[in-house]
Amino acid sequence: MDKYESLSHTAWDCKYHVVFIPKCRRRTLYKQLREHLGEVFRKLAAQKECRVEEGHLMPDHVHMMLSIPPKYSVSQVVGFIKGKSAIHLARVYGERKRNFVGQHFWARGYFVSTVGRDEAVIREYI
Repeated sequence: MDKYESLSHTAWDCKYHVVFIPKCRRRTLYKQLREHLGEVFRKLAAQKECRVEEGHLMPDHVHMMLSIPPKYSVSQVVGFIKGKSAIHLARVYGERKRNFVGQHFWARGYFVSTVGRDEAVIREYI
């Protein structure tokens, strides 16, 4: 926590560990889809002035450490990333993927915790 980001009147270091799953916890995050999603998440986060610090896609869930400016709530950013990535996946892979549930790719909800002094431990876990 020795480096702070800044906005016009704010210095901040807000990092969150976020976990979410595909609908019905389907094991669908494999091979080409897995490689493609990492880049999609990074681009979507950048649209909200956020950054994916660390990330790992398991077959049935996603771990990310996000750096989010205080002008956005965690729910806004996670909702944006999940929603837009589901739409993108439906357009790109919808016709070819078995067990793909249209634009409802992700399950409702997510897990989030703040990252502070235990940042190194969380980076290792992810």
